[in-house]
Amino acid sequence: MERKEIHQEYLTGERALFQGNNLNIYDTIFDDGESPLKESHDISLYGSMFKWKYPLWYSKNIYTENCSWFDMARAGVWYTDNMTVKNALIEAPKNFRRCDGLVFDNVTLTNAEETLWSCKNVEMNNVTARGNYFAMNSENMKLNNFQLVGNYSFDGCKNVEIHNSKLMSKDAFWNTDNVTVYDSVISGEYLGWNAKNLTLINCTIESLQGMCYIENLVMKDCRLVNTTLAFEYSSVDVSIIGGIDSVMNPKEGTIKADFIKELILDKDKIDPSKTTIINMH
Repeated sequence: MERKEIHQEYLTGERALFQGNNLNIYDTIFDDGESPLKESHDISLYGSMFKWKYPLWYSKNIYTENCSWFDMARAGVWYTDNMTVKNALIEAPKNFRRCDGLVFDNVTLTNAEETLWSCKNVEMNNVTARGNYFAMNSENMKLNNFQLVGNYSFDGCKNVEIHNSKLMSKDAFWNTDNVTVYDSVISGEYLGWNAKNLTLINCTIESLQGMCYIENLVMKDCRLVNTTLAFEYSSVDVSIIGGIDSVMNPKEGTIKADFIKELILDKDKIDPSKTTIINMH
């Protein structure tokens, strides 16, 4: 089907392009008026701006490039499937909920509060985000060169793979299942509590009471800096480059490190014989 083109329009009013389909939209402003592209499909947007609430709900097959979401374009993309967001600046919070099939490439989310909740099949490359509760209950995610400043990230997520990233995030990866992080830096208290199958490879971690209450924690060639009271009640297979400031009551498994400054093994709470401590030097 031939696609209709829209150039340099200024659209206002509720549902300005309701159920629009097969459109190429260029340099267009979506201003005051809710849900301008609700129930749309097969839409490509270039250099356009969203300035009001709920622009893309219940939509399918959406491509955006060099577009912007202003603060009032909040809750902008919900229940939308198969969407690519490229070279975007997104100021609006509470964006991207219950979407399936999202690709982000070179995206900045300046207020990512409560963003990317309950989404599936997400790929992110060169994304920067600031805000609490990022990516709650999402699954099947692959992230590369991701930078986050915000607490309580990835709570309840499943099947997540992260590469070459930096997270300044307290309470990250709580209640997760099958998360693997490669070549990254994570700083934040209480990392990974109540997770299952959390794997950290060649990562640098700073965390107070980090990696506790975890079922099957794997750490390979990681560094733990300023990390105290680690691994409480966790089952562990941990190999650390350098030392650990303190370890407290691991449930079971193996911990390898150059040294452990303080090792707390409370026989009233755990069975110390179930954990093997290997000092590499």
